[in-house]
This record gives sequence, C-alpha cells and structure tokens, in this order.
Amino acid sequence: MTPYRLLFDHVLTRSDPEQAHHLGFAGIRAAAPVLGRLPRRSRPVEAMGLTFPNVLGLAAGFDKNAVGIDALAALGFGHVEIGTVTGEAQPGNPKPRLFRLPADRAVVNRMGFNNDGSEVVAARLAARGRRPGVVLGVNIGKTKLVPDDDQAAVEADYAKSARLLAPYADYLVVNVSSPNTPGLRNLQAVEKLQPLLEHVRRTADAVTASRIPLLVKIAPDLDDDDVLAVADLAGAIGLDGVIATNTTISRADLHTPDSVVEAAGAGGLSGQPLTERSLDVLRLLRGRVGPELTLVGVGGITSVADARARLDAGADLLQGYTAFIYEGPTWPARIVRGLGDPGARKPA
Repeated sequence: MTPYRLLFDHVLTRSDPEQAHHLGFAGIRAAAPVLGRLPRRSRPVEAMGLTFPNVLGLAAGFDKNAVGIDALAALGFGHVEIGTVTGEAQPGNPKPRLFRLPADRAVVNRMGFNNDGSEVVAARLAARGRRPGVVLGVNIGKTKLVPDDDQAAVEADYAKSARLLAPYADYLVVNVSSPNTPGLRNLQAVEKLQPLLEHVRRTADAVTASRIPLLVKIAPDLDDDDVLAVADLAGAIGLDGVIATNTTISRADLHTPDSVVEAAGAGGLSGQPLTERSLDVLRLLRGRVGPELTLVGVGGITSVADARARLDAGADLLQGYTAFIYEGPTWPARIVRGLGDPGARKPA
C-alpha cells in the first residue's frame, strides 16, 4: 500500500470531498514547476490524426474550468479533457454534492455541470495559448436552464460552446450522458443526438482552420441495443470517436452499507463498480464499428490489469478520474509505466 493510500484511507476520507478536491488540485498546480522536470518514459499513441504522449488521459470533471491543464499533464497524463463546459456559467447543484464510497473505491457526484461558462473558459484558453506535448480535449454539455425538449435551443446552446472553444481544442466531446442535468440523457436518443452532433460539427468546422475530431460520451446505463444504435450513428455521420462510459445511476452490488448509499442520494456513481459494464459497452462498440473508429475506455480503471483489459477489448485510449482520487498523484505514471508499451494497439 502506498503512503498516499494510507493517508487517504485514514485521514482524507474524514474531510469534505469537494473541499479536498479543491485543496488537492491547488497543490498539484503549485507543484507544476517541479513536476514538469520529472523524467517520463512512454510511447506515443496515434489516434484521430493526433499524437498522444501516452495512452492514459484524465477524464472530464476534474478540471472543469481549464485552470490546471499543464500541471495535470506533468503528472503523466497523455491528454487532459477539461469540462464539462456549458454555454452559460452555472453554479451547479446545491452542496453537499460529492460523496465517497471507500468500501467500493467509488464516488457519487451530483455536481450539475458547475463551471465558469464557455466565454470565460475560452478566454482562459486563449491566454494560455497552444502548448506542445499536451493533448487537450474539451467536453461540452447542456446549460441546465435550456429545456431538453426544445431541440433548436439545445443545438444553439451546444453550438455556443463549440464556437467559442473549438479553436483551442485538439478534440471536442459532446456530453449527453451525465445524470445530473435534468433531461440530458434524453439527448442520447438517436433522433435527437444525430442533429445535435451534426450541428456541433458544422459549428466547429466554421471556426477552425482544420477539422478537429468530434466524439460523443455515452452512459453505461444504455441498453445494448441503444449502444449499438449510437455505434451505427457514429459511422453514419463520420464521428471520430466514442467515449465509453460516463457515470451510472445504478447502485447494484455495492459493498457500502445501504444506509450510507441512501444518505449519499442521487447522482452519478463512478469508480470500480463501473468496471464490468464499461468494459462490456466497449466490447459492444468495437464489435459494431470495426477497427477505424477511436474508442476511449473510461470507468472503473484502477489497476494496470484493468487498463490492459480495456485495451484488449478494443480501446485506443484510456481515461481515469476516480482512481486518481483514491490512488493519488503518482497513479497516472504508475499505470503508464505498468503497461510497458502504452502505444500498443489491441492484438489482431
């Protein structure tokens, strides 16, 4: 067990999770000059016409407002996905809204897309400028006040974010799968998702000199037929990739006592309980789309074995978040080092 695990299990679990996140992230940013001098040994990965320094990235949700991209990359992440950013700034859901389930190495969150909004984040990215060696993903979502049954308003809301943020992104992600914005997951229905993705595609193309990759992030709670429908849609409209998966609303088979789970309340569950379903969704997608579409495996990746299993199932890239919280700042470098050859594709 690492010193961080001991500290986390015996000390940090007693602190407020959201406050601990802010303090920990501030510490990472403060340490960035030192982290940037640490040697890193990894092999690059080619995907979507981009070169990723290694296979493992940080999932959206950790750096919602693009305030620590380079510090996070210095920890060993091959790409950093910021957001979710919405068209308009919003405070998110009332606190408390973040809960740990240590017995399951899991987290429940109902943050509600709290972020500074697309205008502020775009200005921050403009001031940062483009920097070599860091692949930047930008994850965009729906502003809470925009009704999901008003397709034109939804498309306009996502388009605002795409218009402002695409010029600074290496790839763009449409998030329709968080359980914490009312009605958002309804947008995963193909009849709503296709025109939304096509509108975002046109908007991004209009503001960028070259085509940037566009991906969609889906929920593990879709049934298999709906997963396959998204796969077919991705091929039909020329999507560049799918991120599988977001958090789940399921609370099945947890080790945490029911009373603790009920006290945490509604929200998306992330961490080890997602491992099997996220892996199954990835296999379904790869079996349907063939070898060309980029698939990003995320959800319950904690160990090197988890990472290898996801690559073997067809992932081109990986992302983590909850394991980063539980395992600490050396986790990304340990995973990349443990994979040995993170640039290797799945066996033929």
